[in-house]
Amino acid sequence: MLFAHDTERALAAAAALVNTDQPDGDTLADPGALVDFAREWKWTGVIRGDQPELLAVRALRPRLRSIWFMDADAAAGRVNELLREGNALPQLVAHDGWEYHLHATAEDAPLAERMAVEAAMAFVDVIRQSELERLQVCAADTCGDVLVDLSKNRSRRFCSTSCANRTNVAAFRARRR
Repeated sequence: MLFAHDTERALAAAAALVNTDQPDGDTLADPGALVDFAREWKWTGVIRGDQPELLAVRALRPRLRSIWFMDADAAAGRVNELLREGNALPQLVAHDGWEYHLHATAEDAPLAERMAVEAAMAFVDVIRQSELERLQVCAADTCGDVLVDLSKNRSRRFCSTSCANRTNVAAFRARRR
């Protein structure tokens, strides 16, 4: 494991949140989809599931996405901004079968704020360990999804097996021609 379990989980959740904004449609189309996303990623605390919460979470996505394209100084600035805005106060907690890990907001803080701070705390570890190159964009020509390469040999290139298979089949067909 490269990072602590909560950091890896938060990075994956941040990438998944960024990737809900697709050119062919927003998978966070309504408050119900946001509630489903929050349940899928096991967000704790208050989830209102209303339109203002949905709009706040949607507004967070481009701020997180931009980190994938920043150098360390710019990323640190964005992370510090998110932590300040969220009034982050790190504390150790254990819940839902997870060992002690960090939470940095109150459970009744707005969901978008908790998501922002959780992602920012994970990016702190990425920046401190000089691992920004693990934040990547899918190598498939038709995909712009972000991913976090947590492989030991830094070899992950695609966001999913679907993108990898599509690219490999296209390359195979091109070679056969």
